[in-house]
Amino acid sequence: MIRRDFFYKPIEGYTGDFIPYYENGLYYLYFLYDHRNTGKFGEGTSWYLITTKDFVHYQEHGEVLPHGDTFSQDLDCFTGSVTKIGDSYFLYYTGYNNHPEFCRQDTPLQAVMLARSSDLIHWEKCPQTCFYPSDGIYELYDWRDPYLFWNKEKQEYWMLLAARVKEGPKRRRGCIGLCTSGDGLHWDIRKPFYAPGLYMTHECPEVFCMGDWWYLIYSSFSERFVTHYRMARSPEGPWQAPGDDSIDGRAFYAGKTAGDGQKRYIFGWIPTKEHRNDYENYEWAGNLIVHELVQNADGTLRVKIPDTVAAHFNQEIPVLWRERIGNWDASAEEISSDARDSYASIVTSGDLPLRCKIEAQFSFSAGTKGFGLILRSDASMDTGYYIRWEPHMQRMVFDMWPRKEKRPEEQPWQICGDKPYFPELERMCPLDADRYYPVTVLLDDTMAAVYVDQHKVMSLRIYNIQNGKLGLFVSEGAARFRNVKVSLPGKQKEVTV
Repeated sequence: MIRRDFFYKPIEGYTGDFIPYYENGLYYLYFLYDHRNTGKFGEGTSWYLITTKDFVHYQEHGEVLPHGDTFSQDLDCFTGSVTKIGDSYFLYYTGYNNHPEFCRQDTPLQAVMLARSSDLIHWEKCPQTCFYPSDGIYELYDWRDPYLFWNKEKQEYWMLLAARVKEGPKRRRGCIGLCTSGDGLHWDIRKPFYAPGLYMTHECPEVFCMGDWWYLIYSSFSERFVTHYRMARSPEGPWQAPGDDSIDGRAFYAGKTAGDGQKRYIFGWIPTKEHRNDYENYEWAGNLIVHELVQNADGTLRVKIPDTVAAHFNQEIPVLWRERIGNWDASAEEISSDARDSYASIVTSGDLPLRCKIEAQFSFSAGTKGFGLILRSDASMDTGYYIRWEPHMQRMVFDMWPRKEKRPEEQPWQICGDKPYFPELERMCPLDADRYYPVTVLLDDTMAAVYVDQHKVMSLRIYNIQNGKLGLFVSEGAARFRNVKVSLPGKQKEVTV
């Protein structure tokens, strides 16, 4: 079955960690299937597969690595990697089983396990190759997410793992473990590949080369939920952190990459929230999101929307401005407001489509406190989702109104004023006055992704406000917006916003 869906998820259930692999013009995107229905599906986590050429159309292949039974180490088949060795494909994965016979001191063990294939779709497990961490170097209970690559300098295969050393503060023992092999089958456990003493663990580790730089990717959850990257001139380091070491914010996790030799993409998931409510906690798993990684001259990475996705939203619809607060000057190409000592906002006459691409270029005057876009605003310009740039703080933030569900017994002033935005989504975003910056927003039902200057991205999960208008706003400053466009995917019926 072929699905057309940029933010892909199965019809029933959600996507967990993605394990991408590229070959012959096709991206193979394996993922951990989260069915969230134990009553129907029983225990266990399997690998499913989708393939794509454009990150818009996905061919579903269903379950390709089924989980084991309750008497098997791999009741849960968790994250790993796919590599070609000779004429065979090696799929290393994490085997996990929380039943007592697979635990030590009441804690489940994690094992590295192998399956092999000749076609990337049909896999045969090799249970005899299963191995656990060494008592001498690593803790026994964190030994997962194996990532395999060929170290050309050493002429051997290296396997990176999310692991933990045995000494130090418990929340800072996380490291990236290392195993080496001459044939990709028999492994020697080595000292950690990377052990900075920063996090509880470094999940989904990966190393790749782009130009003259090597990059280390991993995700952490103890300081904050985020996918990090590090840079080095060699796969052996030393690894340095850029000024902004994050790929995205909280609503993107477990990023792993693949590329065709010309372009490289990172694949993660936008988490759902409990009870489908903006004010609740994030959950594990959600929907696929794909970003393109681009290398800057200094080796740092920036993030942009994939060209094929941007091109898919090719039916522009009219944008008509209507209700407004404050003074706005509008022409065919630009709309602006000077609200240096006040607040100004404006919204379209019609509602935004459920799925669309929003494009604009913005500029602001020196001293401006804040400005941005409103998604799904009501006509009064009160309720809505706010994408706000704060130049004096050099950041992009996400806000909404109302900020909480007000209970009947609460006072009028209890409106969550101590939470001026969603802090877990904040993105570093340096901006200069009097320069135009492009922004692209992908909006699709309960998800959005905001790309700024083909450099920064902020992914979002949005539930509570299900429809509304596009808006612009300025707070204590002056801002200009030009070439504001809304586009639908493919050929759709005529709509006006």
